[in-house]
Amino acid sequence: MTKKRKRQDDFQKVKLKVGKKKPKPDNVTNVSFKTKGIRLPEQLKSSESGPTTHRQLSIKDLLSQLHHYSGGVKQGALAGLRELLAKNPSLLDAHLSSVLSEAAAVFTDKEPGVRAAAVRLLRFLAPRVPAERVAPFFPLLGAHLSCAMTHIAEGIQEDALQALDVLLEHYPALLAARSAVLLKNFLELISQQRLWRRGRGGEERKTAPWALSVSPGRRVTSQQWRLSVLTRLGRFLQAVVEERPAEEGAGSRDVLDVGEREGGCGKITPVELTWEEHSFGKGGVQVYENAGARASVCSAFRLRPDTEPGAGLEEGLTSVETVKGFASTLVPLLLEVWVEASTSEQGSSENAHLLHPEAMSLMYQVLNILQLLRCLAPQRHDQAELDAWFRSTYLSDFRQHFMKNFPYAQVEVAKHKKKGESKRIKQAAAAGDAGVDPLALNLTLCQVMANLTSSADGRQDADWLGPVRAFVRESLTSGVRLGARHLANLLEVVWKLVLTQRNKGVTEELLQAVSAQYQQRNLTLPVRVLLLRFFSRLYLQEHEVSPQVSRSKVLSRWLAALPLQLAQLGFRNPHLSAQLLRTVQAAAARRNRELLHSLQTHACRLYDPEEGSVVLLPQDSQHRLVQLVYFLPSLPPDLLSCLSRCCTAGRVSASLAASLIRIVHMRSSLSGWTLGVQEAALSDVDYFSFLFSTLAGFSAEELSVLQGGSEEDMCGSSPLSPLSLYHTELEHFMHHWDVVEEVCHCLETVGSRSQCFDILQNAICKNLARLQVVPDSTAAALLRSVSRLLGPSLLPSEELLRFLASCCLSLLTLLLSLDHEPPAQDSSQKREAVWGACVGALGGVPRLLRLVLQAVQVSELGEEELPLVAQLLRLLLQHSQLRNHMLANATLLQHLVQDLTRCCRGAAREQWLTDLLYCYSVALSAQHRGAAGPRDAY
Repeated sequence: MTKKRKRQDDFQKVKLKVGKKKPKPDNVTNVSFKTKGIRLPEQLKSSESGPTTHRQLSIKDLLSQLHHYSGGVKQGALAGLRELLAKNPSLLDAHLSSVLSEAAAVFTDKEPGVRAAAVRLLRFLAPRVPAERVAPFFPLLGAHLSCAMTHIAEGIQEDALQALDVLLEHYPALLAARSAVLLKNFLELISQQRLWRRGRGGEERKTAPWALSVSPGRRVTSQQWRLSVLTRLGRFLQAVVEERPAEEGAGSRDVLDVGEREGGCGKITPVELTWEEHSFGKGGVQVYENAGARASVCSAFRLRPDTEPGAGLEEGLTSVETVKGFASTLVPLLLEVWVEASTSEQGSSENAHLLHPEAMSLMYQVLNILQLLRCLAPQRHDQAELDAWFRSTYLSDFRQHFMKNFPYAQVEVAKHKKKGESKRIKQAAAAGDAGVDPLALNLTLCQVMANLTSSADGRQDADWLGPVRAFVRESLTSGVRLGARHLANLLEVVWKLVLTQRNKGVTEELLQAVSAQYQQRNLTLPVRVLLLRFFSRLYLQEHEVSPQVSRSKVLSRWLAALPLQLAQLGFRNPHLSAQLLRTVQAAAARRNRELLHSLQTHACRLYDPEEGSVVLLPQDSQHRLVQLVYFLPSLPPDLLSCLSRCCTAGRVSASLAASLIRIVHMRSSLSGWTLGVQEAALSDVDYFSFLFSTLAGFSAEELSVLQGGSEEDMCGSSPLSPLSLYHTELEHFMHHWDVVEEVCHCLETVGSRSQCFDILQNAICKNLARLQVVPDSTAAALLRSVSRLLGPSLLPSEELLRFLASCCLSLLTLLLSLDHEPPAQDSSQKREAVWGACVGALGGVPRLLRLVLQAVQVSELGEEELPLVAQLLRLLLQHSQLRNHMLANATLLQHLVQDLTRCCRGAAREQWLTDLLYCYSVALSAQHRGAAGPRDAY
């Protein structure tokens, strides 16, 4: 081998067999190493860093992590913010701006988990932060929401609707203020703008600028996506309608609102009158139409000029033209959605009206949005213009598509439970499209079509209005229980049809169907109130609605049945009774003959003092029932007896009882009113019987029961108390005392004072003078009435004076005996009333004072009664109004003092006798110093 070949062998490459590893050289270096990860579950934080999460992260750390590139870090930061703010709500005050801006910024994040966490954080914050605090930051929040709704990624659009749900629930007013931007965003979610193309010859093709879009890459079908978007659009339009001012929003007003006028004039407020100042006067009361109301001027003046049709949504829905522009863009899209949903379900022409739940929900949302579009009229006077535009533009399309297969029904399909079905149902319910029943769909369609009717073109609309009327009539008369929401929609359709279809037969047919629904039993309160408001408003506005309504027999029968319903209802439902009373009062004021006849028939049942509505209902309803007495055609004796017991039983307030007495007084021929008063409803005999029964406070049956009653609640008769007085309770006594004042006031207004006193005198002598047990309230009332009616020229009979003397002496004895009892058993008000009645009678009738003094027989009194007599004489002598009358009976007074002195012959003179003698001597000395005594006057 040559030297050259050996050198080549040194550098020859070693050939290895397959599967053999290359041997390592001897001088190889081992470079392998082992590592261990360092995990930091929490950080070391000092106490000065503020509140932290369980991972020891402060709010600044969490906010900074929202800018991290990792989706997991951002998702953990959003969860940490929820945890931190739940434990420390005070952090929201200082970091609300940062939290909202950072959370809204991740609405467009590419990670679905981050977007879901942002929505959860927003759902956590919304109930805890009021709208006024969010308002300064809402433009930024709305901008991020708009970016998410119009994002190119379909998943971001879907999650944006979840955030929109939260804002619609908690901040509808703030969203409604951004309607110009959000409405266009809704359009871009389901459609896309078409590019204008020129046809042959350079002419532009007239096609819709927007067309429905289809995204094959979505997780849901096109119909499901459109249903989700349209559901949110309906809720958003509802928020726009509801957040408008009540005086401006034309479509937001309630059709069943009785107090609202169609003409848009100022709201009529009741005129406040104090009838106590006018009930007994001879002058009139000037009442103006709009007294106390703030007139609302309907003007066509605008601060900015109207925009062109379809000029865009940038200015919001502030004028009719902008509403028309938005509707002209949206309605064609809705019609396309309707056509797709309806045609996809049709297997044959016979079953074209049968729909699956998903298609039914989609079609319902289309109709709901159309109904809300009509309610977007900025002013009330713009509503007619907007309705006319809808009719002229889309009536033919609506008739072609909506009424083709009306009414619609749901196809019955056997349900097979699949895997994940319950989860899908929950998600659908959360999105607001849990399903629509066929009745709701058909009713909404009836509302949309009824709003397009016109009274001028009634014959042209007959072909498609016939099915609508038939469906409404069938729904009301089928006997099916209707909810309040469905019934409200039905009544709205009936109202619109009655308003536009001025046909007596059609009107009676529809009202008869509503009456059949009203006559059903066991209706819920909201349903009953809706029906009642419908008929009430129909009656109150009968001349404005239709001339056929005023001649409707159905309405007359309904009005005639109201008093009986009110009597049967009683106190079981005060709210419904109040609604009935408002209607009855309005009809009575209009002199409706059927209602007044029915009210007269059931008056005794309504005003029964034990179980009548007048004593069972709340005070407001009691006041209305009392006012109804004025409109009754007649007041028979049995009704007057009930009214008298209502006044004295104490189950109505004293002021209300006084109002009732004044109304009865005004309906009598003795009221003195000559202008504007209807004929007398009761005779003079019945009127005085009513006043005397009210003055007595107890019926004849109750007084007869007291004559043989137990002595537990009464003060027995004695030589010092000729009558046994029945103790009435303090509340009942004061109530009766207020009623007595009103009765006396009515008696004083009677023209002939002498005849009035003779009637009262004969009534007392005939019914009360022979009683041995008299209620203390009745005795005080008699003394009060006689003292107010008796004049100097009137001479009372001896029988009346003796009975009044017995009442006065018994009351004075009762008053003195109460002074020795604990104060808790009596009241100063009752004492003052009794003392005032006695003093007024004794001072006004001098003969009565003489009879009282003559009735005191000292020789027949016991030792415990002597101090009472001395105290009585001392009080009478000390009273300034009675001192001269007492000294005029000096002989009787001297005998009484001598008899008392003779009965007290003990070594130590009693203090009560010393006080009496001192008072007697002072009175005599004052008489001698004065002028000649008034003895000759007696």
